Amino acid sequence: MNDAIEVRGLSKSFRDGIKALDNVSLTVAPGEMVALLGASGSGKSTLLRHLAGFVAADRGDSSVMVNGREVQRNGRINAQVRSVRAGIGFVFQQFNLVGRLPVVTNVLTGMLPRVPLWRSLLRYFRQDEVQVGLDALAQVGIDDYAFQRASTLSGGQQQRAAIARTLVQNAGVILADEPIASLDPESSRRVMDTLAQINRSRKVTVLVSLHQVDVALRYCARVVALRQGAVVYDGPSAALTDGMLHKLYGADVAELLPQAGEPVVELPPTLIEPRPLAAAA
Repeated sequence: MNDAIEVRGLSKSFRDGIKALDNVSLTVAPGEMVALLGASGSGKSTLLRHLAGFVAADRGDSSVMVNGREVQRNGRINAQVRSVRAGIGFVFQQFNLVGRLPVVTNVLTGMLPRVPLWRSLLRYFRQDEVQVGLDALAQVGIDDYAFQRASTLSGGQQQRAAIARTLVQNAGVILADEPIASLDPESSRRVMDTLAQINRSRKVTVLVSLHQVDVALRYCARVVALRQGAVVYDGPSAALTDGMLHKLYGADVAELLPQAGEPVVELPPTLIEPRPLAAAA
């Protein structure tokens, strides 16, 4: 069986000389829910954008495969990347909903790769397709708001609508880029609960970038930690002790740890066991 995500030797440098990714390699098995952990500027968002084919890597011996299909190789994005992206759901930090449109219409845009061009331009969907959107909204718990303008929803509700869009898309892999960064604690919990439930019930692979260690421990059995664009740890989240985090992140560790007095939450059951990977040297 192919890995859901396979990255080999990925590097990215910007014109100002900053190296955003430094020879990143990782694999994620089908059905895993993995946390991509790191402080601001560690390369999490850049990596996810490379996985989705939004950005090309530096020229060199590198490759990105998602759902068994090539996204990019040697710094060149696959000419058929639009077709590849049809199987990749991307959840943005800022929701990417059209506020003036009904929630269900926003969700149904996940079908656009599969409907005729004229219908996508007119945003015309059949009744059975609308029902698929309503079912997706029910799964994330906001079907009561289906026909409201998206702008009337709270931030947490909008993020769950964005997740519903990936369900309509039938994405085999969901890439979630800091999906709770701008949300209050209760909304954050609901969004993460939704991602975890989809991972378990639909066996969808989820790679979610976070900068909160406690959230990673709560929802993901495996953590891939980045620092300055390089993978510094890949293994069980339970092994990430405070001492190890201080060693990996130094002064940046304060951004990752929960505030004093916050409750510790037990890790829930996960779909599969984490791979027995050791910390990077």
